[in-house]
Amino acid sequence: MSKVRKTAALYTRWGKSIDKDAVLTQYPRPQMVRDSYFNLNGIWQYAIRDSADGTDSYDGDILVPFSPESLLSGVGKVLQPHQTLYYRRTFALPDGFIKSKTLLHFGAVDYTCSVKINGTEVGSCQSGFYPFSFDVSQAITDGENVIEVAVTDPTDTWVQPRGKQVLDNPHGIWYTPQSGIWQTVWLESVPDIHIVKYRVTPDVDNDKVNFYVEVAGGSEAEITIKDKNGKTMGVAVTENGVASVRFRIYRLWSPEEPYLYDVFIKAASDEVKGYFAMRKFSLMRDEKGIMRLALNNQPYFHNGLLDQWYWSDGLLTAPSDEAMIYDIQKCKELGFNMLRKHIKLEPLRWYYHCDRLGMIVWQDMVNGGGKYSFATVGWKPFVGIHLDDSKYDKFSREDEQGRAIFERDLERTVDTLYNCPSVAMWVLSNEGWGQFDTVRLTQKLRELDPTRTIDSVSGWHDQRDGDFRSLHIYFTKIKVPKNEKRCVLLSEFGGYSHSVQGHVFNLEKAFGYKKFKSRQALEDAYVKLFENSIIPNIDKGFSATVYTQVSDVEDEINGLMTYDREVVKFDEDRLRALNAKIKYK
Repeated sequence: MSKVRKTAALYTRWGKSIDKDAVLTQYPRPQMVRDSYFNLNGIWQYAIRDSADGTDSYDGDILVPFSPESLLSGVGKVLQPHQTLYYRRTFALPDGFIKSKTLLHFGAVDYTCSVKINGTEVGSCQSGFYPFSFDVSQAITDGENVIEVAVTDPTDTWVQPRGKQVLDNPHGIWYTPQSGIWQTVWLESVPDIHIVKYRVTPDVDNDKVNFYVEVAGGSEAEITIKDKNGKTMGVAVTENGVASVRFRIYRLWSPEEPYLYDVFIKAASDEVKGYFAMRKFSLMRDEKGIMRLALNNQPYFHNGLLDQWYWSDGLLTAPSDEAMIYDIQKCKELGFNMLRKHIKLEPLRWYYHCDRLGMIVWQDMVNGGGKYSFATVGWKPFVGIHLDDSKYDKFSREDEQGRAIFERDLERTVDTLYNCPSVAMWVLSNEGWGQFDTVRLTQKLRELDPTRTIDSVSGWHDQRDGDFRSLHIYFTKIKVPKNEKRCVLLSEFGGYSHSVQGHVFNLEKAFGYKKFKSRQALEDAYVKLFENSIIPNIDKGFSATVYTQVSDVEDEINGLMTYDREVVKFDEDRLRALNAKIKYK
């Protein structure tokens, strides 16, 4: 069992004013919007039982989609691996909602769930961080309906991808476990012939955009592209699901001008609306022969933050859409142009806001495997020992099923986020956590998505493959490695810490890489770090920097903002002025 920490109940401003009858009501899938939409967030019943045989009674109410471990759920209980979390809700659909097929969608459930509608089992899934859906047409009715969900979650007692959740003694960089439904639950109804999914691939070099559209029922699809003013920019009809639209004049996407085009896809009587951007992420050598990150065939420096995106009241789940926007907008206002999404996936609305606001995203794969091996990742890299990651025992990757699940989720990550214009880079592994077969998986990832760069090994145990030499430097001198032909990233550094009284989670202990007693001391040290160690190294070869981190998270107090997002620990004007200097000359 977890040790008891003395902690504060920290609510964000959005959590304090949450409307339990209107929780995260915005359409959850902005790139594939239909008129049909019924949101199932809100008050459900819940029960936690040691048995997996079901339950005839419930313990109380839970606010979906917040995990029972979170403040906003109203529960405050940790689901144990031997227990089952049961949900139940009664609902009535609007008149005329049901068409030929009705689909039930979950944004994400941690971890394994089975679902019933009106007593009929409609499906099961190992979700974790990924959206899934079931066809519930045979079970749902025009009148009153009952949905039941049963969830189990091994947290870190098994090998599934789980990120930084730990069941026993969360502390330091290890956080409160969470389980169950943690993203929006919703219904839509579609005709027999309907669009299942599509992929959009901009091709800046050839002035066109390519589409693949999957339609249930075998129909081809008509694609119409419009600009922000509603002007039609191109029309095409798929042939065997494939179509291209060529542009003569178009606007490129960038953080400075995040221009998005609307796309309308129609198949028979079904129509969805989405969006895309004309942009290209790649690598190129500058006039000195240094390999650089490039955007739209021009060198472009990524000045970013590590973004773990936990919330003091919602944990994995932001309390509102406005809260999602706040984090992204605040980072952009402070002068950053990139966020490294660290060891988790977000709801699709988060990526939509990055797309429209102009924030580049590096997307980590979610770590899993066996017990974190300190001998492997804790000290060997610091004495120059980089292990061959085909030696599974060194990285706690002996379990074949666990490796297969990671590969499955790698594919799901790409499939889920492929259409997001802001996603520039895939980060395959982080600091040796569950790392394995990097060279092979890098090639697999490149085949799944040749349009983005790949940070194969972020931090330690470099396999000398992939696009980057990716460095994590917290305790030693920051410098560019000599004679490195690959593009060099400083993909983690900093972690400077300052505790703001009244805005900390752990009232007894705090974690940070270098602690400062005053806000002024923190700010001066931060500016000194950038002026002395970062800016001079950009000309020598750094192509990106990722400072740790956006906000405090539980025991970690090394954020630019506090955990509840109430305090920015830096003078914002001074930080903006400094960030204006962080670029290629």
